[in-house]
Order: sequence, then C-alpha cells, then structure tokens
Amino acid sequence: MRLRIYIVEDSAAILENLTDTLRELAFAQVVGSCGTEAEGKQWLQSHPNDWDLAIVDLFLTQGSGLDLLAACRQRSPEQKIVLFSNYANAELRKRCELLGVDAVFDKSTEIELLIDFCLALRRGRGSTA
Repeated sequence: MRLRIYIVEDSAAILENLTDTLRELAFAQVVGSCGTEAEGKQWLQSHPNDWDLAIVDLFLTQGSGLDLLAACRQRSPEQKIVLFSNYANAELRKRCELLGVDAVFDKSTEIELLIDFCLALRRGRGSTA
C-alpha cells in the first residue's frame, strides 16, 4: 500500500519536483496539494481518512504553515505531519515540536531525510519499498 501524502506548498516548481521525488523514491501517492493555509486546513479536516502524511511549507500564498500545523493537532495518531521549509532553524524546530509536528526538514539540505522518513512510515504500515 502506498503512503498517501498531501502537500501544502505554494511554489509550483517545488511542488512538482517534490511530487515527482516522493513518487519515485518514496513510492508514495500524492493525494492532493494546495498553496494556502485555508485550503490545506479544509482538505485535511474534511478528508480525515484519506491521508497518512501531510507535508507543509512555512510561508504560503495565504496564511501560515504554523497555523495549519496547529489546526492538525487532532489528527489520528497514525497520521503524521511535517514541516518542509528553507527556514528550519533551531527556534522553528522547537516551535514545531510544541505544536506536535512529527518532524521538520530543511528544503535545501534535508530532502534525503524526508525520503527516509517516508520510507520508514511505509515500512511501519507493512509496505516494502
């Protein structure tokens, strides 16, 4: 079974590259995407059984990735949420930890760690890569 991922990212180029990378290297299914906080909240909350992992950018066309992360605190324990940002400093990581975020990855230096995270989630669900 493929890992079902929803992406909240406002850069079309990053979204396309990330989607292709996740499909190819993490054997994931991207079930949807958007570029705003409101759209992300609405989709994630109205599709509670349709995603396993949400990948959220910090700065969005409208709203904040942090506010979206805070809104996802009531998700199922099996559902994971991560921040994927160019601003993944120690302060932001601590703030995300307080919001219950499962991981924070730097876009420019930690894409391999994000892929490893996805593969570990798949293995935890009984899938093999």
